[in-house]
Amino acid sequence: MRRKAGLILLAFAVFFTALSPLLRWYAFPRLAKVPANQYQDMVLEARDATLLDYGTMKSRTVPKVTIVQTLKGNVEAGKKIEKSAGQDVVVWDGLSYVQGPDGKMVSRIPERYIFDAHTQEPVHATGEMVDGDPVRRDGIEFKWPFLTQKRDYEYFDAQARVTAPIHYKGTQTFRGVRVYYFEQTIPWTKVPLPKAMPVQGITPESVAKTGTTRWYTTVRRFWVEPVTGAPVYGEEIHKEELRGGTLLGGRAKVTAFAGHVKMREDYIRSTVALVKHNRTLVLMLTSYLPWGFVALGVCLLSLSLYLEARARRPEEAAPSKAVEPDPVIA
Repeated sequence: MRRKAGLILLAFAVFFTALSPLLRWYAFPRLAKVPANQYQDMVLEARDATLLDYGTMKSRTVPKVTIVQTLKGNVEAGKKIEKSAGQDVVVWDGLSYVQGPDGKMVSRIPERYIFDAHTQEPVHATGEMVDGDPVRRDGIEFKWPFLTQKRDYEYFDAQARVTAPIHYKGTQTFRGVRVYYFEQTIPWTKVPLPKAMPVQGITPESVAKTGTTRWYTTVRRFWVEPVTGAPVYGEEIHKEELRGGTLLGGRAKVTAFAGHVKMREDYIRSTVALVKHNRTLVLMLTSYLPWGFVALGVCLLSLSLYLEARARRPEEAAPSKAVEPDPVIA
């Protein structure tokens, strides 16, 4: 009976030990993915920023500029692309809406980002765009891959429509979460004007006729939780200028926007809480369950060997009864 129980335990030990690497290296890459229907929004603010008044074409300091960023999963578009791409695809329809201190629109830039649900690598398909202009991304945007590494990544800049390295700068702790700090600098680059302008009658085409161009530079910073690849915090030191042409009245350049853009505090708290929750789910597949199965396999193997040893131990000999001699009859 002990030997039979030992064999059963040995079988379970082999099963759980073999399941550990399968869960980590086979199941995890297939199960961990960004939901196709995900929706998220983010509010960022630039305090004491410089903003251009397009009515007077003069820059002024304002108490606050607000940027609302939304990302909405387009499930139907994703399914159509999956048929031809042969992989799990996520389509994010994004919008960056900038408003001044009076609540009026400064700019609105729509965007469509198509990427692999598992690796976050861009997927090139019809509809990939920024502000209505077709683009081809060659790097990540918004989210890092699961199990982010301590290295530089290629990151797509939607303003300049270019991909540039974003550099790993070290490991830090942010609000109790271990994060990797990344930084990217986009030098002064000539960029298109937004198609939606804040003043009626001013369009990118009308501005182009004056010879005035738009230039942009930024220092982009992200604090990324490495297990999920999700940024828990981000900020930019952002500058825009209009240069040359007759629109500026003889001036060489004028600041269109300058400010230190930071996430609003309530969104920082909610983002950190969400990332902590998702981190636990990812760790279940990459660490907790695989190592737990290994430990369980070792315990079952030890118990199996113990029962086998007990089964092989000889039984203690029972004491024999003394045989009395037959009586002698004379």
